[in-house]
Amino acid sequence: MTTAQQAENKGQQTRTVAELVDYIQALTIEIQELYCLDEIPWVLGVSWGKDSSTVLQLVWNAIAALPPEKRTKTVYVITTDTLVENPVVSAWVRKSMHNLKVAAKKHGMPIDPHLLQPVIEDTFWVNLIGKGYPAPRNQFRWCTPRLKINPANQFIREIVRANGETILVLGTRKAESAKRAATMKKHQVDRVRDRLSPNASLPNSLIYTPIEDWSNNDVWIYLNQWNNPWGQSNKELFTMYRGATADNECPLVVDTSTPSCGDSRFGCWVCTLVNKDKSMEAMIQNDEEKEWMQPLLDIRNELDIKDDRDRRDFRRIWGEVQLFERNKNGEISVEPIPGPYTKYWREHWLRRLLEAQTKTRRTAPENMRDITLITLEEMSEIRRIWLEEKHEFDDSLPRIYQEVTGEEFQDPRPGADYSLLGRDEWIVLEEICEGDAMHLELMAKLLDTERQYRKKTRRVGIYDTLEKCFNTSSRSPEDAIKNARLKRELSEAVSQGDVAKVKQMTLGDVTAINEVDEGNSKSDEEVTWASMKFKKENS
Repeated sequence: MTTAQQAENKGQQTRTVAELVDYIQALTIEIQELYCLDEIPWVLGVSWGKDSSTVLQLVWNAIAALPPEKRTKTVYVITTDTLVENPVVSAWVRKSMHNLKVAAKKHGMPIDPHLLQPVIEDTFWVNLIGKGYPAPRNQFRWCTPRLKINPANQFIREIVRANGETILVLGTRKAESAKRAATMKKHQVDRVRDRLSPNASLPNSLIYTPIEDWSNNDVWIYLNQWNNPWGQSNKELFTMYRGATADNECPLVVDTSTPSCGDSRFGCWVCTLVNKDKSMEAMIQNDEEKEWMQPLLDIRNELDIKDDRDRRDFRRIWGEVQLFERNKNGEISVEPIPGPYTKYWREHWLRRLLEAQTKTRRTAPENMRDITLITLEEMSEIRRIWLEEKHEFDDSLPRIYQEVTGEEFQDPRPGADYSLLGRDEWIVLEEICEGDAMHLELMAKLLDTERQYRKKTRRVGIYDTLEKCFNTSSRSPEDAIKNARLKRELSEAVSQGDVAKVKQMTLGDVTAINEVDEGNSKSDEEVTWASMKFKKENS
């Protein structure tokens, strides 16, 4: 057991400043011993909040105290920019990464910073505006893996491939939440070395959590009493946390009854996994210079509504109607699972986002005037999805962009502006379909499918694609839902072994006219194939 762990086991109560000083000295020795123990590279994940900043500062100071000939192992510092971070925090992160890189080079530190981003097809707006994914909910939390987990895991896998294994250094603490404490306790059982836990999601990587038992007060005391070694101001970080607290107070911690401001949270400004974005609301409320972020908060609140069924398709994203049992006020009903946002609402969110971006570039402080809420590459990918996957050949994105910004949309994708079908053809189709949305959708899909296969030397698969168009778009919403319910009832009848109901449902929906001889006259009788097929058996 290391000296730091012995100090830690002295008690889980809040440490005095003197105890914290002794503990940090012991922890510094622990970090140095672990760093020099082998050649396994470290990956230090930071969000540039208080916890990860504390860990980075501890690691920097520990390695800096080593002789230069022992600073041979690279520490990769990674930060993930989701592209929808709170703009104030995003600016802080970029500034911090720049300062860290400059200071590491100046002082000969083996620290290599990397700013990671999700791939274009995984970004928030490509999925929400392009594909139509609904605003994230706990039941459908599609954003976290795409925006945060995947970029970091991809980087770590590359390090593992190059070196065989890696140690991931994180600022996670048990005091963050009961759930976090339970998770960390669970992983402690499988520890291979002191404070090194296996990583369940990434093979050949271990997790090192040096401040796992620190309190919020320990973190803030350390950041405010120990100078930042790469020239960043920890006081600025403290002020940012205070500005994100609803009552604008982050009191000086004098005893255990005084709360610290560590419960403030920064994150994506579009996040709908929480009831309110309290940090952004507090920033706008507490600082007049941050009122320019109000359009962002308005979009976030507009996305966050309880029932958005009227904004979404009645089919899933692949075109199939799926049903579920809905319990509303104690009444059970079988309803279709809402799918992606409709064309109207996807175009609405694009327009709202561009309007917010245009407005904030006029009203934001000078150093934030270049703010980008959605990148050109994201809009290019959204346009491609609308054209090629959703067959919306009216190509509305460039038109919306020009209407909002007053500028012509310059698509970086080669050949993006070449198309045989366009807005004029779409208007003609709308007139022909006379307001029938499903008819318009089917015609558009069929025409665009033919266009997509037109230049191929081999048109293999065109019939399957055309058949899919009919399967997903040839029925009205009412008929499609009715058909899905019939399939559901049939499946239930089969699982229950109800032969009579299966016969009725599989053959009883096809009718025929049977001529009946009634003495001197004949009449037509409407019968089903089921009644004719099973007439002999029933009699």
